[in-house]
Amino acid sequence: MKAFAPGRVNLIGDHTDYTGGLAMPMAIDLGTTVSGHPGGDVVELSSASERGTACVPLSVTRADLADLCPSWARYIGGVIHELRPTAGFAGTVTTTLPVGAGLSSSAALELATALVLGFRGSARDLAELCQRAEQTASGVPCGMMDQLASASGVEGHALLIDFSDLSVEPVPVPDGAEIVVVHSGQKRALTSSAYGERRAACDRAARIVGPLLGASVADLATIDDPVIYRRAHHVVTENERVRLFAAAFRAGDLAEAGRLMTESHQSLRDDFEVSTEVLDALVQRLVQTPGVHGARLTGAGFGGCAVALTDPGALRKGWVVQPSAGATVG
Repeated sequence: MKAFAPGRVNLIGDHTDYTGGLAMPMAIDLGTTVSGHPGGDVVELSSASERGTACVPLSVTRADLADLCPSWARYIGGVIHELRPTAGFAGTVTTTLPVGAGLSSSAALELATALVLGFRGSARDLAELCQRAEQTASGVPCGMMDQLASASGVEGHALLIDFSDLSVEPVPVPDGAEIVVVHSGQKRALTSSAYGERRAACDRAARIVGPLLGASVADLATIDDPVIYRRAHHVVTENERVRLFAAAFRAGDLAEAGRLMTESHQSLRDDFEVSTEVLDALVQRLVQTPGVHGARLTGAGFGGCAVALTDPGALRKGWVVQPSAGATVG
């Protein structure tokens, strides 16, 4: 028995999911496979790329998760804690996703694990369960973009997701568009405190002006705290960029889509302050390359990868990724 869950790259709309906003990720043709045989009262998985073996009892509690080794076993434990399967599993984990790159390697592991442990339900239900598992395992109050994109992927399409109601609209990736993911060389180091601070700032802004998805830049004038203002300004302007980006994709306007991606990076750098000097330098090099329409950091920031929208063959570095279908079991 095996299950495959794709990673995801977010084309635009970061740090908008947990504010009930808009994002446009896509599932990609890199991902994680969990394979083996059900049975027993533990889940025991070895990894082809990571050290150690995860051995997690079905009776695992929330308090047990922090003590699980290797560290990736905590995500397995989070899934078991939320799913409460009736039988264990013994097998292996293989992945084509680079760990710590911001391509949702943890979400892919969670989804594939849930499927081999017997989860059967909608893509939304799977994403919600694995979001809870990630929050339990990591202590980071993450949104649901990674899990929902991986679960809901549609071949050939990006996904316009409205996190106010979790609706997903597939948007075709234009002909002639190539999407390239380039690692900055800086492993992503998202801490629970940094993520929590950003989320708390957005929550505070929403208490002042109402839901940020419905707010305008003019509405933000009532926010006195300059840090809270900048965080909210990113979210409000990013939601509008997602709308415009989706329209540009539908029209096949790669130049406009690329411009919006680069503008998004600037907002993440200046307003949300989740970029790094290394990522900034990478994005600058990419956008100066002939045939590159735009680029931005992808994922939560603090290291990891940039994503570029290019003409075919414009970049000779990184991974050319294809928009792929969602998680499957078989």
